Amino acid sequence: MAKDGTNRGGARVGAGRKPKALTEKLGAGKHAIIFDLPRAPDLAGVEMPPVKDYMTAVQKNGQDFCAKEVYEETWNWLKDRRCQDLVSPQILQQYAMSVARWIQCERAISDFGFLAKHPTTGAAISSPYVLMSREFMKQVNQCWYQIFQIVKENCSSDFQGETPQDDLMERLLKARKT
Repeated sequence: MAKDGTNRGGARVGAGRKPKALTEKLGAGKHAIIFDLPRAPDLAGVEMPPVKDYMTAVQKNGQDFCAKEVYEETWNWLKDRRCQDLVSPQILQQYAMSVARWIQCERAISDFGFLAKHPTTGAAISSPYVLMSREFMKQVNQCWYQIFQIVKENCSSDFQGETPQDDLMERLLKARKT
């Protein structure tokens, strides 16, 4: 606490060494299993939670909104790694919405270009869709880092390979064809 009575200073959020993945810990042999537990039976998981209505809402321009597809694809990826119960549905929904909005902004940039007309002077300015696209991409990356960190810390099997995040550009290019 500072002299003026305010609580400031201390460690920054996210500072310090990042935790190792569970597979790295098991591979290093540092964490030995103390208890010899019986093997749990393979349980059938529940189906994917229903997609919220706002993720399937009709868009003003009439184009498809791909948030539902992103949500389902990411949830299935998590299910394959048995981490679907560890990730908050809100983070998953936010990730799907941000990806869908990013794709919308990229479509608008393709349709209208990088320049726009200033509303009062009529001079050329940079398109607002470029800034919005950048902001949505930041949100996408932030959400994905949270999701992937949970998988990395809790997945006992190898989690490498294709991820839903790897497929963003392909999804964008497919969206332009329709």
